Amino acid sequence: MADENAVSEIVTKFLIDTCRVRPQLSKHAVQAVWHCAAQAARHLDSGEAEFIPLITGSKAEFYIEPMLPHIGDVDVMFYYSSQLAIPRGHPPPTQLPDEFSKYLVQVYDIVDSDFPGYVYLELRYLLTEGFGDSKYNFCEFDNGVYVLNSFLTWAAKHEMHPHGPAMCTDMGHVSLLPYDCVPCVRCVSWPSQAAGWPTRHINYDWPDSETIRHVASNGCDLVGVAHRQCRQHEWMGKFQWRLSFSRAEIVLINSWMPVQQIVYHMLRMIVKNKLLENCSTDNCEEPVLSNYHVKTYLMWACAIKSSRFWTNDANLVRICVELLHTLSVLAD
Repeated sequence: MADENAVSEIVTKFLIDTCRVRPQLSKHAVQAVWHCAAQAARHLDSGEAEFIPLITGSKAEFYIEPMLPHIGDVDVMFYYSSQLAIPRGHPPPTQLPDEFSKYLVQVYDIVDSDFPGYVYLELRYLLTEGFGDSKYNFCEFDNGVYVLNSFLTWAAKHEMHPHGPAMCTDMGHVSLLPYDCVPCVRCVSWPSQAAGWPTRHINYDWPDSETIRHVASNGCDLVGVAHRQCRQHEWMGKFQWRLSFSRAEIVLINSWMPVQQIVYHMLRMIVKNKLLENCSTDNCEEPVLSNYHVKTYLMWACAIKSSRFWTNDANLVRICVELLHTLSVLAD
């Protein structure tokens, strides 16, 4: 036991000492910014960008730079400046952030489906900016027009390959890493489907009230993908959308202590190397656990465990072993 503790302390010290704060101008950061600029510049209309990009994924989540690679690709979400989603029942907005079109904005109601987190987008308003002020006028629709979730035409035009809600390409010699872009529809309000999150009981001190306020004020996005049970359905497979909280995840993960980010990186590496892969079905081709499972699980752990769990002795091996034990039980 003494030898195990000594090894744990050595590993912990090594990981803490070698995980520096990520430099702002790393090669991956430059590549991500380049993709955002290229995406915005590619779609110009009367001097205004039609697509508004946002860097997401590992590049946006991690502020540490571990020795082992932790960024596998560059992820960029983008939305049209002429489309907006609002919670169903909300009045039409009279003012919008500056990135939205000044001439015409289609506004969609977010309509619940039978599957939590999956919705439909129904055309509700058409906004046009009024003369002499910055407020929008609106025209209301009530004809049951729903928005298709497919961007296949756009993907084919730009030689990209759909993978779930993402469009993937390796960008040839231009890109250092594979590039995934995710078309979406912006919702600047916190959705009613997650209304209980900002006011739920917090057992300890994470996330704090300022982080919660920041997350809720960012709203969410909607990505074009149907629930797995609906993808073959003639109508639901074409019109179902999924709520995306990538913006919230970026804020929450960046509010973690360095120890928590290091643990997140370690668990991701274990999953990446398939050390926890254990399919219980005969024809299972996909790993039981993914990065998304690890992310969700660790956010849950940060919420239910006190800061002492992460800071007392700061033994990263002990923390990972305990978390992996629970994670393996949940994966069975």
